[in-house]
Amino acid sequence: MSRVMLPMKRNAVIPSLVVALLVAFPAVHAADPLDDLFLDAPASDTPGKPDAGGSLPDLGEASAPATSGWKGFTQFELARTVAGESHWSKARWRNELGRSGSFGQGIKWKAFGRVDYDFAYGWEDDFYNANVRDDKRSEFQWREVFVDVPLGNMELRLGRQHIVWGEMVGLFFADVVSAKDTREFFNPEFDQLRIPQWAARAEYFMGNVHAEVVWIPYVSVDNIGRFGGDYYPVQPEISGLTAVYNDQVRPDRKLSNSNYGLRVSALMKGWDLSAFYYRSLDVNPTFARQIVGPTAVYTPEHDWIHQYGSTLSKDFGRVLLRAEGVLTLDRRAPTSLPGADGLVKQNMVDYAVGLDFPLENEARFNVQYFERYHNDRPPELLASRRENGMSLLYHHKFGERVEGEVLWVQSLVRNDYMFRPKVIWRVQSNLRAMFGADLFGGNSNGFFGRYGESDRYYGEMRYSF
Repeated sequence: MSRVMLPMKRNAVIPSLVVALLVAFPAVHAADPLDDLFLDAPASDTPGKPDAGGSLPDLGEASAPATSGWKGFTQFELARTVAGESHWSKARWRNELGRSGSFGQGIKWKAFGRVDYDFAYGWEDDFYNANVRDDKRSEFQWREVFVDVPLGNMELRLGRQHIVWGEMVGLFFADVVSAKDTREFFNPEFDQLRIPQWAARAEYFMGNVHAEVVWIPYVSVDNIGRFGGDYYPVQPEISGLTAVYNDQVRPDRKLSNSNYGLRVSALMKGWDLSAFYYRSLDVNPTFARQIVGPTAVYTPEHDWIHQYGSTLSKDFGRVLLRAEGVLTLDRRAPTSLPGADGLVKQNMVDYAVGLDFPLENEARFNVQYFERYHNDRPPELLASRRENGMSLLYHHKFGERVEGEVLWVQSLVRNDYMFRPKVIWRVQSNLRAMFGADLFGGNSNGFFGRYGESDRYYGEMRYSF
């Protein structure tokens, strides 16, 4: 495949991004302050919260229908990949718009959609293959479309919604229900890369106890994109074989492919504890392999799995402890065996423990240790019995409008890493600019190191209304 390189030195990238963003937004006028309506949202979008006695608020028998005004944001994102062949990897205009309201009698609704158009996949038509360009150029997605119905101490939410069960920093562990758009790996903010599920969710509140039952009749799974994309999850190389990738096999839309789960949480003597069970078609794909002559043909598929998990958090003075653990049964993992599909069923435990330290001047430091442990690892499994790592995050405020953040995630087994520095400038209460870098390195077969040719600098500007 021929590629056209647009030469640009690394030290010229950030100024170019600044100029391009200023050109894209020549004039933006202030509106009512919303202070990043869609950013830094709570971990769980709980439909209703109990009062001190454990009951939902009395909304009144004659509550009148009401509708909010239109809300949303428009955002321009520009990124240039500087590792390997330098190229524009993103010039996306993203628009999210919607409104919410009430039908009366405590019944509420919300409807938000998102439209993306990425100009980079017209600029770089000689760098990306046609499948990648078609996949990334434009997209529409319903973000949230649901109705909330109060039923005494219960709340029923029906429709497309976010269901968030995990709270760790920078990576996903107990957040097993959410699907993700991983076409940019985990670089975007989590509220942007999560893919909602079409679901029925019933929540029960009683005192300090919260129970949640979830049924997902039409499953959304991770969107990994198409082979040739900057962050496509390529598999470890096999000597002497050329890799070919089929399209992702998504679950059929039928009730027999439904996912379901139960989660219970409670606040006990300052400990915020939860436990859950989830039976699902795994949102994460596994790559079945077929060897045909000198070619290894990979097909991303989704397995039926069972997951048991738990989370906890506790304040110790000013220090916050968080931990999550998940036991996954029957997920397939790649092996070195040439026969069959190259996969073997595994039972594995993923867990993470983190500490959050508040510092002076509203600064914050977070450290986490995480690990995947294969309970019954066969000798031919490509992964180690213990795949562990750690992450460090430091966030600092420089006055009222400027913040800086650095995230480092390091594998302790394969010596590969992800490094993400960024600066956030809150120009006005409803206008935000962000500049940063997504950098990868180390072992080329590692979880992070395989993206060593995808280092990029980026800039974003968002106007909320």
